[in-house]
Amino acid sequence: MSRKEAFIRYRHIINKLRRKPSSFKEIADYLERQSEIEDYDFSISKRTFKRDTDDIFSLWSIDIQYDFAQKVYYIKEESNPAKKDKLLEAFDTLYVLNMTEELSNYIHLERTRPKGTDHLYLLIHAIKNKLRIQFTYEKFWEDTITNRVVDPYALKEFKNRWYLLGKSVNDTYVKTFALDRMSEISLTNVHFEVLPSFNMKEMFKYCYGIITPRDQQTEEILLSFNAEQGKYIKSLPLHDTQEIWIDNKEELQIKLKLYITHDFLMELLSYGYNVKVLQPTSLAVKVQAAHERAFKYYTKGRKFERGR
Repeated sequence: MSRKEAFIRYRHIINKLRRKPSSFKEIADYLERQSEIEDYDFSISKRTFKRDTDDIFSLWSIDIQYDFAQKVYYIKEESNPAKKDKLLEAFDTLYVLNMTEELSNYIHLERTRPKGTDHLYLLIHAIKNKLRIQFTYEKFWEDTITNRVVDPYALKEFKNRWYLLGKSVNDTYVKTFALDRMSEISLTNVHFEVLPSFNMKEMFKYCYGIITPRDQQTEEILLSFNAEQGKYIKSLPLHDTQEIWIDNKEELQIKLKLYITHDFLMELLSYGYNVKVLQPTSLAVKVQAAHERAFKYYTKGRKFERGR
């Protein structure tokens, strides 16, 4: 049996037990059905199943236990389920990507892929072992390339891009570096100590995206979406601080507590006329000004006929 086949079987076992605790026979029958659907052989013995549960715990820290009273297997209460879901989602995506040739008539993928991910393993090694790194860096808005020496602290993903959080040796605060702007990355043999004040969860608690203002206060933000767009906002919240304020047939109002940054402004503009900023006034003015600039850009020296 191939390693790929085993990994897919692990995923099916997790799916089955997340839905409900099951006996070994129920799990084996479920795997048999999946074998027919996917044209693999997922059949297992109890000995293989025991090895699978050990592998699942090793890979994803998902602990499968046996309830002797009910005679069923179950997943012990999970810590940090969101992170595990992200790992499982990555595996599901990889599985589909490996099937794209045979499913090209049914699955259409974006041609663009996140750049810089080839550096992830090296950076994770440096972060875990607290090893200083050096690299060249080119900002989007500058033509010059600079050499950086950085203590790497953590990695963050945002909108299909990866970023390194780290402290340059000449700085006293943590910065973000886009992986796709980094090149010639190498490890040094210099060890570092993480700043005692660094806490990634707190750092991004009230941030949308990767911009973390140092001299700015958070603000209470009230947004109104039309009913149709509101359905998407409820199913995929903008931020962890999102609270539903009003929800009816006409609109969805949500409340957020955030730093108002360029990332967040761009997100609001992407919704066009489907969103209205109710508060604060300063944010409403910024959104209005951006729409007015866009209108002038399209109408300057040109005339368009309205569609019929």
